[in-house]
Amino acid sequence: MNYIKHLTGFFDKVINDHTLNPTHISLYIALFQFWNCNRFRNPISISRDEVMRISKISSKATYHKCLKNLHALGYIKYEPSYNPYKGSLVHLYNFSGNLKPKPKNSKVIKQATDKSYTSTGTSPEQAEASYINSINNTNKLNNSNVNKQSLNSKNETLDLKKEAANTKQKKLRKKNKSMVTPNEKDLINYFLEQNFPELEAKKFFNYFSSNGWLVGGKTPMANWKAAAQNWMINSKNFNAQHHHNTDITPTIRPKNLNTATNKNYSEPL
Repeated sequence: MNYIKHLTGFFDKVINDHTLNPTHISLYIALFQFWNCNRFRNPISISRDEVMRISKISSKATYHKCLKNLHALGYIKYEPSYNPYKGSLVHLYNFSGNLKPKPKNSKVIKQATDKSYTSTGTSPEQAEASYINSINNTNKLNNSNVNKQSLNSKNETLDLKKEAANTKQKKLRKKNKSMVTPNEKDLINYFLEQNFPELEAKKFFNYFSSNGWLVGGKTPMANWKAAAQNWMINSKNFNAQHHHNTDITPTIRPKNLNTATNKNYSEPL
């Protein structure tokens, strides 16, 4: 058997078969290799692990599905053994006879080509070159269309990101406008009502005025009185801790390494 004609016929059959995918073709080529090693004699005994390794199929379910599909579509004849110690049998069909034979009236075709050359003034070589050039031009157009599509998709992604950022900024501005911020006088009066010094009120006002009345530098302040209460609590804790640290007397460390000027170095340490 001429295996080149067989593979040519197989791929001619595959071109018109839209139900196959690359996994089916890979599996068939692996079976063809077993058939080749068996000198194209049917049937061949196959090992699932070996066929999966050659065809690069890692899933057993995919392997059995593709094998049954090839059997149903008429590419092979699959006879499972259902015995782990006995390999399944596969018959491969010869597709070399499916090739279309060349027409016998090749002289007529040659004469028609010559006539077209004499009438139009274009040689067959020039016609072939123009056909190739048209293919190249088509490929260039396709590549330019792909580049335009990718560029358009990138621009759309950037536009969506900009729109999301603008929406976020608008929401933040709207929230900031609806936020009620105190003036310095009201704030001082509130601190004095809570028996807190005026200096703490000014610290609070200067701090949050500088960062746009944002809590933690991110979230707009919803209630300035609650924020002032937290400020007072933290201020009390900080002052108490600072006062506690200043009351601690420093520990006196032994000065074992301090020596007098007239130290006797003959004495042990």
